[in-house]
Amino acid sequence: MAIENAEILPMRYVGDITSTDNYKIALYTWNGKYIVKIEAGLYEQTYKVSEMDFLGDEADIRKLFTDDAFLKTIFARFNQMHVDFQEAIERNE
Repeated sequence: MAIENAEILPMRYVGDITSTDNYKIALYTWNGKYIVKIEAGLYEQTYKVSEMDFLGDEADIRKLFTDDAFLKTIFARFNQMHVDFQEAIERNE
């Protein structure tokens, strides 16, 4: 079923929130959403936040992704992703 008159806009890179040698956090906008991509080595996490549901603005999104407690959980998740991947490789050798 095709959706008529639906305009799909390209994802727009807004800029980096922060970047180090170990990770990169980048902000995008797309179809009424803020998209935040966190890359660390081989792994990536993506957060999609509706502009309509989020009461803040771009500066508030940037502030969220520099919150130390939140970043600790994100990096812990990267570590767990790595453990899960390695265990899957070992099970399937």
